[in-house]
Amino acid sequence: MFQIFVNQFQAFTSPSSPGGKNNAFMGVCVRVSMFILLSLGLALGAHSETSPVRILVGAPAGGTTDTMARALAQALGQALSKTVLIENKTGAGGNLAAEAVARAEPDGNTLLMSFTSHAINASLYPRLPFDPVKDFTPITMVSTSPSILVAHPSLPANNLSELIALAKKKPNQLNFAVGAMGSSLHLAGDAFKMKAGVDIVDIPYRGTAPAIQDVLAGQVQMMFANIGNAKQYIAIGKLKPLAVTSLKRLPEFPEVPSISETLPGFESNAWFGLFGPAKMSPEVLKRLSEAAIWAVQSPEVKKRIEAEGASPVGNSPQEFAKFVQADIVRWSEVVKFSGAKPE
Repeated sequence: MFQIFVNQFQAFTSPSSPGGKNNAFMGVCVRVSMFILLSLGLALGAHSETSPVRILVGAPAGGTTDTMARALAQALGQALSKTVLIENKTGAGGNLAAEAVARAEPDGNTLLMSFTSHAINASLYPRLPFDPVKDFTPITMVSTSPSILVAHPSLPANNLSELIALAKKKPNQLNFAVGAMGSSLHLAGDAFKMKAGVDIVDIPYRGTAPAIQDVLAGQVQMMFANIGNAKQYIAIGKLKPLAVTSLKRLPEFPEVPSISETLPGFESNAWFGLFGPAKMSPEVLKRLSEAAIWAVQSPEVKKRIEAEGASPVGNSPQEFAKFVQADIVRWSEVVKFSGAKPE
């Protein structure tokens, strides 16, 4: 393209062309401008190649989503031969970080580590400033994590069948501690209530830590908890495990049944995944997805993910995109049943 312009301007400033001498000075100016523009274009391209990758996280530092992002960052940087930085941008259930990525340039330098709320928020928030499908490019699912239904030891139910019978006998007298309204753990509880046909009261908290502390103290009877948060208390008998939300029992808790054994088909797993802005080029997406999948499957990252009670995934962009669209539909039914509103 630039050579065509050069040829045209050479002809334009030639002495044999009409007004050639008068156009000579203009020709020099245009050539200098072309040189500057070409240099600027090359510089911008080089900047895109060398500038660091930012992964925005719509959750606080130290949380599971943040941990997943930091577990991935170093290995992803090695695969891309670039620096990968984590930026926590909290607020609105992860929507502030998602909006920032949706509006970013699709050059592969601004990414989003999102979680189940990306699908939940599509129906939880009546007016999102972005489309959770059209405004993003799914790169790979990093991991999935089932939760576990735990109770204070004083609860007079030792398995799910006994809990359902108790809840039906005492409607609205049992309660769940909820660390964040509209979260995957909150809606796992509402999905359970919907499937079991029981009425159990949600007690909202600002965070998982105070919620689990009140269950430990017996102030609240039960909660759906992250495996990583609950296992230490289960081990010492301070929490009673009733069931896990995965389709099958977990190797870590072989004696704890899955909810699906009592309520067939029940499954509620949290997931964590990497997204970019919409309209990424196929070349950029291919480079990022291959690097991310390699990072997820690397021994060090797998070890860190599993330490959080999660399972590494690393699927293709197409598989991840299909999953997200189906998950939006699935959670919309639970949100409608629960009547949940954004905090």
